[in-house]
Amino acid sequence: MRTVFAFPAGRRADTVALLTHPRDGLYISIEDEGNGTLYVDWDPDELAVLEEAVGHRPGWAVQIDISGRIDGTAEVHDLLAVLLADGGVAFDDYTTHAWTLPEIQNGTAVDGLRFFDFHTYHARKLANDR
Repeated sequence: MRTVFAFPAGRRADTVALLTHPRDGLYISIEDEGNGTLYVDWDPDELAVLEEAVGHRPGWAVQIDISGRIDGTAEVHDLLAVLLADGGVAFDDYTTHAWTLPEIQNGTAVDGLRFFDFHTYHARKLANDR
């Protein structure tokens, strides 16, 4: 399972309203810092990047888990186009970067990786393990 976190700029209630349609292969939930589920596995560097990008430490986020049964790239990009339409950032499992929607849509690369670029990430890992 791969995971993406979205931190939309809008209100939580508006974001929840956007999540009414089921999306095959994506498991979507709202995670809250208040109940201790949001930043459990985050490194301090990731939190610092998030806080700098957003201007504060968000109290909630949309967690998107992507099934290994599908590639998921198009599905995640489509969902983030909706969630981040009014601003905000997203994080993937492969970089420590706060991705904006224009960066995601334009295929911007950070350290040679695009957003949710698990193919390149795993190819690099495999090459380094040899």
